[in-house]
Amino acid sequence: MRVGLVSDIHANRVALEAVLEDMPAVDRLFCAGDVVGYNPWPADCLETVRERGIPTVMGNHDRAVASDTAFRFNAMAKAGVEHARRELSDEQLEWLAGLPEERTELDGRVKLVHGHPEDPDHYTYPGEFGPDLLEEEELLVLGHTHVQGHAVYEEGIVCNPGSVGQPRDGDPRAAYAVVDLDDRSVEERRVEYDVERVVEAVERAGLPGSIGSRLREGR
Repeated sequence: MRVGLVSDIHANRVALEAVLEDMPAVDRLFCAGDVVGYNPWPADCLETVRERGIPTVMGNHDRAVASDTAFRFNAMAKAGVEHARRELSDEQLEWLAGLPEERTELDGRVKLVHGHPEDPDHYTYPGEFGPDLLEEEELLVLGHTHVQGHAVYEEGIVCNPGSVGQPRDGDPRAAYAVVDLDDRSVEERRVEYDVERVVEAVERAGLPGSIGSRLREGR
């Protein structure tokens, strides 16, 4: 059983299209949250995830958009939330609001969270990975940090596929991962996409220029 993993798409349609085109054949595809926020295409990315039936969990930006609670965000993140609320229909906002904070798939073999199994807003960097994060699942998938990484233990696998739409590990290429649950192998993958197209779209949408410019450096 091969599964594709994505996270932190953040309304970057260009990066998402590149990832889906690059992804090898997988049996299932899962998302660890934050479909929207920051970038110009929240509706397109939401519909891609929904139409493909990709199981996903609620990220902090998804929650902020759905509940209109961006007051805790910095100016750049807040602008992305406000843009998404203008762009999304009531029905799309309802879909976001209905996302769970945690879900299990494949008869319990895979568990999805956004930040941490005990705290959806906790930034769990690879240095914090450990077998203690696992319960009964074979694969724990998390996101939130926008930093790609994984670890394989006797108890199972912990994997952050990295960010599709806003990498922050110094590599500007869109990130995702493929995991083979049967041989317990993990392939961290990166794919180039047209960053300048996103930068231009950010400007046209009236979003802060830093949302686009930071994509050039993967930060």
